[in-house]
Amino acid sequence: MALIPRLDIAALDALELDPSTKGLPYDAPRLTVGAVGRQGWSLLDGDLPLPVAVIREKALAANSAWMSAFTAQNDVVIAPHGKTTMSPHLFDLQIADGAWAITAATLQQVGVCQRFGVRRVLLANQPVGTQAIDACFRALQGDDAIELYCLADNPDGVAMLAEGARRNPPPEGNPLRILVEMGFVGGRTGVRTRAGALELARAIAAAPGLELAGFECFEGMLPTAETADGLIDDVAAMALAAMQEGLFGSDAPVVISAGGSAFFDRVVERFDSVAFPRPVQRVLRSGCYLTHDVIAYAAAFERIVRETALKLPEGGLEPALEVWAMVQSRPEGGRTMLTMGKRDVSHDAGLPVPLRWYRPDGSMTAPAEIAGGHSVVALNDQHCHMITPLDSPLRTGDLVGFGISHPCTTFDKWSLLYLVDEDYRVTRGLKTFF
Repeated sequence: MALIPRLDIAALDALELDPSTKGLPYDAPRLTVGAVGRQGWSLLDGDLPLPVAVIREKALAANSAWMSAFTAQNDVVIAPHGKTTMSPHLFDLQIADGAWAITAATLQQVGVCQRFGVRRVLLANQPVGTQAIDACFRALQGDDAIELYCLADNPDGVAMLAEGARRNPPPEGNPLRILVEMGFVGGRTGVRTRAGALELARAIAAAPGLELAGFECFEGMLPTAETADGLIDDVAAMALAAMQEGLFGSDAPVVISAGGSAFFDRVVERFDSVAFPRPVQRVLRSGCYLTHDVIAYAAAFERIVRETALKLPEGGLEPALEVWAMVQSRPEGGRTMLTMGKRDVSHDAGLPVPLRWYRPDGSMTAPAEIAGGHSVVALNDQHCHMITPLDSPLRTGDLVGFGISHPCTTFDKWSLLYLVDEDYRVTRGLKTFF
């Protein structure tokens, strides 16, 4: 299957930012998204209000290039989770580096993709309800029509999709493409048995306006690589069974896909172990690789490097997303308060980690690594509690840069992030659409 074209970034850059946007300076002029990088702003010079979320441009580009090389070397493609960033600028970077599609989780996210020109979207959910289902079929029509994949895991859901196809017949040659979702006991959605999955595949194949496109799973909730293997094997086994039964009506490669960022090596290894009688499109849906992190995905990547039998590109993934805050107070020995809280930074998969600090009085030429003994112990809505050594150099007005865990829940707290160079000068504004 062909890759997809670059996005309409000119339309994105032309959007005007609301002056009240979180992250913009208090007295910033009215700006378009594309003008942000031309303001000459610098984090270290005090031009940005704190807290602020920034992405280091060099690390971002390196991560994108690394995954592009990984997929090329291992005969897979990637449809990265757009929900991670909801930033069309970053979608475009991923597409430039060879993304096969962009994955969405909701119809609103599908709409954002379509608005800025993503031509192939994988909706990694089963749409339910008349509004959502009709929106899927409308997305297949008109001059900006997209190639849309979605999931199904139960007969009632398939019946709803089939009824939607009767209400809104899709154009010739552009059906709603369905992936049967495999799940596991105690997990989220997904068919729990292979027999149930094959029965569902038969129902999809028989429904006018729908096309059985393949099988998929989300293995990211499983605790270990070994437990993920079984679910990934289910996907491959059911794709093989459906091929043998002749359920795939088109000549297009059968899609087999898995979706997490923690076990993407095992996805490739397990899919590669099966000999299929017809072409398959192996699709990863990892999204967090783009900015990586300092806790959860850092540990997952260390396991991949240590265990995988796959060929890995040189280098590796590195954390690119940081949230910077200012020391507000040192009210008691060993405790420092900073201007950052739950509304600014992820905390669902680990508290932020202090990485570097900077004193904006001209005495430092660049941020310095923060010494051991500094650690975040709590977040309130707008405050960060950090334990600090009694001899910590930090004082009121200093800047501290934090690494994060789970990029998804930092991105969704910002409608505007800043791309910065290695000197923390702003090179671009990144608009998000949560």
